[in-house]
Amino acid sequence: MTDTTNSADSLTIPPEYTLIADEAADRLPDDEAIAATLTDEQESESTESGWTIVRELLETVVLSLVIFLLIRQGIQNYRIESHSMEPNFTENQFVLVNKLAYRFGEPETGDVVVFHNPSNHSQDYIKRVVGLPGDTLEFRDGDVYVNGALLEEPMIVEPTYGPSGEIVISPDHLYVMGDNRDNSKDSRSFGQLSEDLLVGQAWLRIWPFSEWGRVGHQDTTAGPYTGKDN
Repeated sequence: MTDTTNSADSLTIPPEYTLIADEAADRLPDDEAIAATLTDEQESESTESGWTIVRELLETVVLSLVIFLLIRQGIQNYRIESHSMEPNFTENQFVLVNKLAYRFGEPETGDVVVFHNPSNHSQDYIKRVVGLPGDTLEFRDGDVYVNGALLEEPMIVEPTYGPSGEIVISPDHLYVMGDNRDNSKDSRSFGQLSEDLLVGQAWLRIWPFSEWGRVGHQDTTAGPYTGKDN
């Protein structure tokens, strides 16, 4: 019996297909290459995440600074460093001052104001307004008269003495005095106060916390003073 070979039973891979398969195998990434690629991607994502956090922090800081500066344009805190406004304000109290009050309004008699010392603008004082532009003031028997009428000052516990004769308040000027009339450097010593020196109106007591509350301003046209906080 003669052996015969069935051509359909054997399969020979042409050389060119073997070459293609070998090249494809060479192009497959090994485990180290895959791991390196993943590590690079993770590092890139980590770097981007880090920069995002830094950028957000910077944006927060800048925004906070802008808000702070805007608030400082309108409100500022002050510590009282003298006895000139006792008993209504005491040394080491902290108050917030509304710096916009007189940009959009006018001072009134009884307002508690903060202003630059006329002789030293780096120093600020806190006093009460007792005379407005055009008013005529006169000190008589321990009382203050404005335009011939007695100025009601129930928050004042001591007699008020000042220069003799009438004082006419000039345009754009105020006459200010401390509530502690015997221990206050005010218009009786440095003269009428230019409105240009006003910082603002005392608005809120913030320290000590037990005395927290709005600052009372005497309104001589609306009845008697009702207390230091209202």
